Amino acid sequence: MPDLVIRHIDSVTAERIKALAKDRHWSINDVVLHALRHGLGLSAAGQISSGETMFDPGSLVLGGQWDLSEKAVFQEALQALSLARPSSLARPHASELG
Repeated sequence: MPDLVIRHIDSVTAERIKALAKDRHWSINDVVLHALRHGLGLSAAGQISSGETMFDPGSLVLGGQWDLSEKAVFQEALQALSLARPSSLARPHASELG
């Protein structure tokens, strides 16, 4: 298996990786591999899984002043988007692709 070097990781991301490794009693390498696999929609076996989502909406931290009902509606929308199949979502117009 190839080794990869990832440069320019911001301090917030690095601290989150370390915290997850500590909380789950995993190595930092295992946390990064897990994040990459799930972020790319790959299962542990390397197969694309339609059941896996690109991110965990529950891990999102909302900024600003949100009341409870706004936060709940936003979380519900994120959950629905995370479960949607990519083919069911609108594709960007060619002019938006840059």
